[in-house]
Order: sequence, then C-alpha cells, then structure tokens
Amino acid sequence: MENNLHLYNTLTRKKEKFQPLHPSLVGMYVCGPTVYSDVHLGNCRTFVSFDLIFRYLKHLGFKVRYVRNITDAGHLEGDNDEGDDKFAKKAKLEQLEPMEIVQKYTLGFHDVLRLFNTLPPSIEPTATGHISEQIEMVQKIIANGYAYEVDGTVYFDVEKYVKDYDYTILTNRKLEDMLNNTRELGGQDEKHGRLDFALWIKAKPEHIMRWPSPWSVGFPGWHIECSAMSRKYLGDQFDIHGGGMDLAATHHTNEIAQSEACNHTAPAKYWMHTNMLTVNGARMSKSSGNGFLPHQLFTGDHPLLERGYSPMAVRFFMLQAHYRSTLDFSNEALDAADKGFKRLMTAVNLLDKLKPSKGKSAVDVADLRAKCYAAMDDDFNSPILIAELFEVVRSINSIYDGKATISTADLEELRAFVQHFVFDILGLQDDQLSSNDNVDEIMAIVIKLRDGAKQNKDFATSDRIREELNAIGIQLKDSKDGTLWNKI
Repeated sequence: MENNLHLYNTLTRKKEKFQPLHPSLVGMYVCGPTVYSDVHLGNCRTFVSFDLIFRYLKHLGFKVRYVRNITDAGHLEGDNDEGDDKFAKKAKLEQLEPMEIVQKYTLGFHDVLRLFNTLPPSIEPTATGHISEQIEMVQKIIANGYAYEVDGTVYFDVEKYVKDYDYTILTNRKLEDMLNNTRELGGQDEKHGRLDFALWIKAKPEHIMRWPSPWSVGFPGWHIECSAMSRKYLGDQFDIHGGGMDLAATHHTNEIAQSEACNHTAPAKYWMHTNMLTVNGARMSKSSGNGFLPHQLFTGDHPLLERGYSPMAVRFFMLQAHYRSTLDFSNEALDAADKGFKRLMTAVNLLDKLKPSKGKSAVDVADLRAKCYAAMDDDFNSPILIAELFEVVRSINSIYDGKATISTADLEELRAFVQHFVFDILGLQDDQLSSNDNVDEIMAIVIKLRDGAKQNKDFATSDRIREELNAIGIQLKDSKDGTLWNKI
C-alpha cells in the first residue's frame, strides 16, 4: 500500500511526510506507566492514541516494533531528583514489598487496557530488568565527558552538554528562562549546575530497591531508564518516540540529551505527544477533586458522573478528539459519544443484511474509502475519520431502506473497508450485546410473537411490544425483509 502518511513532529513543530529510517520497518517507543498507583485516564488517553497509531502503521503494511516500558523503579516524587521514591513511599503506606506494589498495579494497568481493546506492544521492558544497560549507558556518558560523580551519585552535566548540543531543541524554550525557573543551588546541593539531573542515585540506608554499580549501591534516575531501553530494542536511532505532552519539557528533553551524550545522535526522528484531559473545561487532577479513574467512568461511581459508560463508548469518545487536542470530559459529551457509538455499531450490523442491486451503484464507495484514508494519513485524524464513517452510515441506511442501490462488487468493498476502519484501525468492538449470549434467540422469539399479533390484527399488543422494548433501550425497525432490532 502506498504511504501517504504525514504526522506532526514536535521536534520540528510541523507536519512531515512519514519516511521511516528503513523502508518497511518502524521502530516506535512510547513511555509507559509508573506503576505505583491505578492507571489514570490521562495515561489511558495516551495509550489509546498510540494504539490507533500502531494499528494504522500495521494496516499500511509496516512491520512495527512497538516498545512501551514499565517504570518500576527510580521515579522520585519530583522530576528534579527530589522527594521519596514513589514505589518505596507507596510500599510503606500499604506495608508491602515495593515489587508487590509493582505487580499489583501492572496487572491493573493491563486489565484496563484490555477493556479498551488496545493491542499489546511488541516488547514491554521493565526498568528493573535493565539495570545493567542503564549502568553501561551512564559509564559511556561519563567517558564522553558529559557526567560527573559526587559521593556515589552521578549527575548529567547540562552546562557541558549545551556547549556541543541544543538542550531545548524539543520544546524551543530559552535556556535562560529554564535557569530562571529552577531554584538556586543550596550550599548542601551536590549538583554543579541548576539544570543537572541524576543518572544514578546513591541509596539511603532505608531504601529497599537498590543495585550495585561502579559508583555506589543505588538505583537509576528516571530519565536514563527510557534511553537505555529504547536503545537496547530499537538502536541508537529509531523512528517514533511518543508520550504525553507533560513529558516533553523534562523527561523527553533529558532523554534526548542522554542519548546524544552517549551515542552522538538524537534518539528519534519523529517525536509525538498527546494532549491533556479536562473536566468541564478545567484541567483534570487529583488535587482539584475532578479526576476519576477508568473503573469509576465505567460504573458511574463518582460525584461528577451521572452514569457509567462502556469501555468501547469511552474509547470512541477519546477518538472523537484528535490526539494533539485537549479532550474535555462532561456528561453531555459522554452521552453524545455513547449515542454516536451505538449508531455506528447499528449501521455496521446492517452491512450483512444489505442486498446488492443489478446495475450501477448509487453510492460512490471508492470516494468514501479514499476520504477515510485521507483522514488517517493527515496525522492520524480520528475525528475526521469518524465524521467520514458517519457519511458511510448514511449510505448504509439509505441502501437498507431501499432509497439507494449498490452493486455486488461495491457492497463487498464497502463491507471490507468498514471492517478495516471500524474494527482493525479504530479498534472498536461491538460490546452492546455482551451481557447476554442468547439475546439474538430471545429477540427472534419476541419478534415472532409480535408478527403473530400483527397478523391477528392485534395492533395494541404489537405496539405495546415495540414501546416496552424501546423503554429498555431496544429499537425495532420494520422493513420489507422483516423486522430488525438494535440497542439504542
């Protein structure tokens, strides 16, 4: 399949034609979760977005190695090497071993992503499983003159680095502004410069997660983990590095610096970032009290939610916003997405019931298909794709109602490309009927009883069956070929 894909590159701040380093292969690294608590919706939005990207790249025929890490050590409470280790702090609170915390929340993370129907990555490395690679990388950075040790802790020397490279290339910030926004070094601070960050941290006596190194018994800094794991599985340079936009300023900036200091080359050709979540226009956060977890969204068990929504309705809701746009949660927006999702699934279920007509089609299937590809080729524009799919829905309904015709060949093409875009690329599943495996048989009996009532001219019973089904969310649709039903 011809590659017409263009994507927005944070590094260059413009859309570029996607040209991988190797013609048929794509290497993609996405920063995964820090598994010390339940995965939050911001993370889920990022991973659903990159699932869409992964799926489309595969659909285009690329062989994709998708690496998404698990951070299970070394992430301190502050990005500037401050505070406690997040895992150690949570372990103390719950009176568990840190790796019990890791296991608990890694399993929870996987469970949530399965509900969202995301494909697993090709490789899911853990930070604790790659300590030797991180130590090796730190050694090389020291040997190249861009890091220094102080009493068992190793720091990256930003002042030395900026003499040879552009430290702010990803965010285009001014170095002076960064320095002004960073606190002055106190007399007890070991760092040479305000922007220096830890590559290896000497463990305090009470620190549980610790490993031997040439400098001390300690643990890696947060940033070095991703640099070492992406390098191991994708090489010194690869195609796409992704994550939430909140990672660009510190984590991804430092990843680029570490990789260049070690390998003398930038790690990724294209940098992609997802935007943040808001709730009723305000930024979602735990401190504001407006943050809810995925399971709360599914059950509706939160003061801000009027009801629960299925995981597929939420996935559909997320994909209705472009990955680089803010996604605003509100009951009204979720309700609209839920209705839209059900409308799409109802039309998809009609596809197998459509009958071709002799002669020329009244529906331009090739044009509908081309517009769907154009949407995805334009920086994975899922909201435009969904809008185009609703044009397809209108055509499906017109054909079913006998208001439009379609040839046998066009009907086969329509079924094929709708399957690709709705299920293979958007990653949606028809979850409306999952609660009752016998629902088709039950509805067949109900429809037969209603047909009998109509034949006996008992229209009161026929109408009552329709109205009571409608009251519980099941819609009947009469046609010349019989009665069909769908969830509403």
